[in-house]
Amino acid sequence: MWGDAIGYVWGKTDSEIAVPVVNERDKQTYYGAVDYMTGEFLLKAYDAGNSDSTIDYLRYLLTQSPNQKLLIFWDGATYHRSKELRGFLDEINQGLPTNQWQIYCERECSQLS
Repeated sequence: MWGDAIGYVWGKTDSEIAVPVVNERDKQTYYGAVDYMTGEFLLKAYDAGNSDSTIDYLRYLLTQSPNQKLLIFWDGATYHRSKELRGFLDEINQGLPTNQWQIYCERECSQLS
């Protein structure tokens, strides 16, 4: 909502990051990740944050880095631990031991003061 126009993003301190606001009245949802190996920022817009969007974004990341294992840090949104998402991760990781998973997700647990 209106706070999207005045929000913050992570990035290099010596360069400006522009995120276009398509319609200030509509809610906008973005998924983003940084490729630690290349420094590339992978941003994708969605109509909503939900299990379907999360799974689609993870599929997108797999296509962008097909030979890499993915380590994903995220917040405690309910769709980040939904039955649909767990099923997708089970399918991708194929019952392998944790250290061999294609996608490993870690929930960020810090509390803001």
